[in-house]
Amino acid sequence: MSSAFASPVLAKPKVAAIGCGQWGKNIVRNLSQLGALSAISDLAPSVASEFSTRYDVPARRFEELLEDEDIEALAIATPAAFHAVHARQALEAGKHVFVEKPLAMSVPDGQLLGQMARERQRILMVGHVLRYHPVVRKLLQEVRSGRLGTVRHIYSRRLSLGRFRTEEDVLWSLAPHDISIILAIFGELPQRVSAHGRPILNSHIADIARVHLDFDNGVTADVAVSWLNPVKEHKLVLIGSRAQAVFDDAAKWPEKLQIFDHGIDVSSGAVRVVRAEPVLVRVDEKEPLREECAHFLSCVAGKKTPRTDSVEGIRVLRVLEAAANSMALGGEAIRTRSTATGLPKLSFN
Repeated sequence: MSSAFASPVLAKPKVAAIGCGQWGKNIVRNLSQLGALSAISDLAPSVASEFSTRYDVPARRFEELLEDEDIEALAIATPAAFHAVHARQALEAGKHVFVEKPLAMSVPDGQLLGQMARERQRILMVGHVLRYHPVVRKLLQEVRSGRLGTVRHIYSRRLSLGRFRTEEDVLWSLAPHDISIILAIFGELPQRVSAHGRPILNSHIADIARVHLDFDNGVTADVAVSWLNPVKEHKLVLIGSRAQAVFDDAAKWPEKLQIFDHGIDVSSGAVRVVRAEPVLVRVDEKEPLREECAHFLSCVAGKKTPRTDSVEGIRVLRVLEAAANSMALGGEAIRTRSTATGLPKLSFN
């Protein structure tokens, strides 16, 4: 093919990584391997120096990076309590922004960030990494194709031991991933949210939480999160009218997505389950975070709307905020629709 008809190769933006902690270090690695890492910043000088040497990029103060016109974008992986302020400062400086989940710790803060990004025509992307997981992408395709029929219920369990937080509780730390997937599958916000949480390690941070979501037409979802579980379990189960699907992120890659064509037979007048062997769904193995970082770079270079943009991030915040309010009220159901009218339906993108 003549080069005159070839697609243009977009230059990769120069990105600075802000925060090199437990998850930030993985973002640093991926940005470096993608050829976009230009600088790093961390509050701990020793950490900044270590990563500067390892990846051969300068370690600089956050304030310096805001003023550097050569840095086009910032990837923010600081503690959740600082996401909103750091993202705001970056947008004010004219930078494109990737910010780890949650987008902010309140809906108003998230809305302000979204408004700023739109007014400044900057990319603002939220780190809901499972939306970039190849297995989740395949699962969404299966749902959209009708393979499962009508999805009536979803439940997820994100349980493990350790990585305790002091800035945010287990709800804000672990639940955004599954809530983001659930909203993408159902394509809308729930009508009501109720939640229960329990602090165990200290008196003010919930270490275990359960969230129940009520959608239209009797459709429901349940999310269980804990960082005090002795066994790691990262599982999402979809109950459809034709089949059921299980995404088990703790399983080996070939076994992460299984579909069960179990049937319900009532022809004899009694309910009888017709069991079927699980079908393993083949999905090419790729690192979800690499896919996420590459998507951000592509959106910045091509001025495209991210899959997990501020609109999607605010939807997740609405559910998190409603769940937090419900927990504070002892599990009372909180309506979400009254503050979210007029929003377009979500897509499977």
